[in-house]
Amino acid sequence: MMRRGFRTAVRALMLLVLPVVVGGAILSARYAFRTTEVPADEAGGFSSSYYLYEPSETGARPTFILVLPNNTGHPDDDASVHRRSAAAMSFMGHLAFSGMDVAILVPEFPRPSRHDRIYTHALDRDCLTTEVDGLGRLDLQLIAMIDDATRRLRAEGRRVEDKVLMAGFSASGMFVNRFVMLHPERVRAAAIGSPGGWPIAPAERWNDEPLTYPAGIADVADLAGQPVDLSEVGKVPMFFFIGDRDANDSVPYSDSYDDRERELVLKLFGRTPLDRWDTARRLYEMAGLEAEFHLYPGVGHAITLGELGDVRRFFRRVIATE
Repeated sequence: MMRRGFRTAVRALMLLVLPVVVGGAILSARYAFRTTEVPADEAGGFSSSYYLYEPSETGARPTFILVLPNNTGHPDDDASVHRRSAAAMSFMGHLAFSGMDVAILVPEFPRPSRHDRIYTHALDRDCLTTEVDGLGRLDLQLIAMIDDATRRLRAEGRRVEDKVLMAGFSASGMFVNRFVMLHPERVRAAAIGSPGGWPIAPAERWNDEPLTYPAGIADVADLAGQPVDLSEVGKVPMFFFIGDRDANDSVPYSDSYDDRERELVLKLFGRTPLDRWDTARRLYEMAGLEAEFHLYPGVGHAITLGELGDVRRFFRRVIATE
């Protein structure tokens, strides 16, 4: 009798688990079939590989490319560490944004220990000034990847939007936030989660202090060759989000901020990410930018299903206006 009950329980459990297993296998197989690891192309302008997932269906609307910058979470001289992390990001992005018919691009930018002051995954100040081979101007390398991916998708007969969607959390949120400031003409909309304790200020000065990059945009023309065009940034809807228990702060660390910018943020805007959040919101509002700032109660340094659902709805609203 007990054995019969056990067998019944096992069968019931299999009925529950089997659809999940089979569904996961189908999703994995579909993802693998639709994903390409595009090798680095120095002549094409990018020194790292990238992953490109193509949606299986060609809908009535043009395809958007959704860029998810990679974020390994720590420096490592082993390139395969960053490659595996980017691959995982690509697959998780496929799951998180399934049903939206977006192509997903994830770069494999390295973050080597031997150059640990260059915070590549956050697009820090050093990324705009370094002469280390392969690590300089990752913003321009990403643009070259986007252009390459667009050509590949169009060669298959897809209609592809010229501007991309972007999403990132933590260091990759910093990357997205800063990329939008540097190249707003390339971005249709951006979701930016917990961007290292401080979203880059869309201002050149605050309290008579020059806000140099990445505290602000005062010297972007010197670093990147052209100033920030806030009128173009104003055309990019942005969705900022953070949990009210998120204490993850990159501002105090030398790989994230140089001494001057660190002291600016701490002195002018507050000691913690949450201290600074409302001031950041007001700065974006004063600049006339289309930026939503969302604070999620009870959430630490993590992306919850609720946050993800709101990000999906944000992107769907943007896509629906095309």
